[in-house]
Amino acid sequence: MDRSELGALLRPESLRLLATLHQEQPSSDSAALVSGLRKAGHDPEVVRAVVSQWGMRLKAADKFGDFAKRMLFSKDGLEQSTRLAISSHHAHRFETVGITSVADLGCGIGGDSLAFAGTGLHVQAVEADAVTAALAAYNLQPFDTATVTHSTAEETDLSNYEGLWFDPARRSGSQRLTDPMDWSPALNWVFDQAHKRPSGVKLAPGMDRGLIPEDAEAQWISYQGSVAEMVVWSGSLQREGVTRSALVVSSRGSAEMISRADSPDAPAGELLDYLVEPDGAVIRARLIGDLARSHSGVMLDETIAYFSTSQPVMSPLAQCFRIEEVVPYNLKRVKAMVASAHLGSLEIKKRGIDIDPHEFRRQMTLKGHGEKTLILTRHQGDRVAILASRVV
Repeated sequence: MDRSELGALLRPESLRLLATLHQEQPSSDSAALVSGLRKAGHDPEVVRAVVSQWGMRLKAADKFGDFAKRMLFSKDGLEQSTRLAISSHHAHRFETVGITSVADLGCGIGGDSLAFAGTGLHVQAVEADAVTAALAAYNLQPFDTATVTHSTAEETDLSNYEGLWFDPARRSGSQRLTDPMDWSPALNWVFDQAHKRPSGVKLAPGMDRGLIPEDAEAQWISYQGSVAEMVVWSGSLQREGVTRSALVVSSRGSAEMISRADSPDAPAGELLDYLVEPDGAVIRARLIGDLARSHSGVMLDETIAYFSTSQPVMSPLAQCFRIEEVVPYNLKRVKAMVASAHLGSLEIKKRGIDIDPHEFRRQMTLKGHGEKTLILTRHQGDRVAILASRVV
C-alpha cells in the first residue's frame, strides 16, 4: 500500500462505505462489487481502496476474528502479522511475570500490540514504515493504553519500558534478507537489547539454531498443524531452566512441552499398534525423544520423526494413527493393499521416501467408501508402506 491509497482509504467517505459493506455482507465477486459502487456514484479511487480493503478484511477474519471488521490492512502487513490466537500467548507471558509496559519494536499493523493492549499492558508500538505505522495507529485506536510512533527501533528510547517485543523486518521490498545483519533492526543489536531487559524476539521457525543465544529460551509455536514462528525469550520472560519449548495451538486444544535442552531420540524398535507423528513445533524444538518416552514409544528409524506406541496418543502435540497393515515399499504390493481395503478416500503421508503424494495417489485404485491414511516411510532402514486409520 502506498501513501495515495492510504489517503483514499482514510477519507471519511471511504471508512463509512467500508463499514456498510461489512454490514450488508456483499457478494464475494469483487468485480461486481466494483461495478455496483461505481454505478452508485462513488469516486473510482475510493472504490479501489475500499474494495481492496474489504477483500483483506475477509481474509483477516481467520487471523483476527471479529477484530478484523474494524481493522485496516496492507497486503504485506496482513501476511506478516501474528494471528490473535498466538499473540494472546505472547501477551500472557508478559502479564504472568508482572510486566506492565512493553515496547513493540517493529509492530507492523499492530497484531501483537492489539493483544498486549487487550490484556491491559501499556504499549508503545514502533514502526519504521510510515504507511504501516498509520495502519497500526488506526487499529490500536480503541485502546487508550497504546500509542504508535513512526520511528526505528534503534532511535527509540527504551529506558521507560519494563519489557521489549521485537519482530525484525527480514525483507527489503520483495527480497528476503538472509543475513541477520541486514535485518531491521539487525539481530545482534536485538539480542544485545534483550540482555538488558526482559524480551521476546519473534523469528522464523527455520532460523539457524546456531544464532540462538545459549542462555535464552527458544519456543517454537504452531497453529492448526503449521509451525508459525520461533520466539526467543530472555530475562524474566524466560522460564527458569528452560531453553527449548514447543507450543501447539489447535482445534483440539493447546499443549506445550518444555526442556532444559534438545532431547535425545528414543531408541528405534519394532512397530507396535500405533504410529505417532509429532507436531512440527515438537520436531523443530527437537523434543521428539521426550514425547516418545512419555508415551513408552520407540522410534521407527533414527532418521525419521515418527514413533510407535502400544497405546493411542491423544494430545494436540501429535497426530496418531492405528496401524492396520504393513508391506514393504513396492508399488505393486502397495496398490494391492490399497485396492483390497475398498477405499473411496486416501490420505498419503511420507517421510524418508522421495515421492510426489499427488502423483502416487493417481496410481492407486479407489473403488469403495472407506477412508484411510497411507504412510510411506522407513522402519529401521527399510522402506515400508503402512495403511492406517486416524485416531480422533
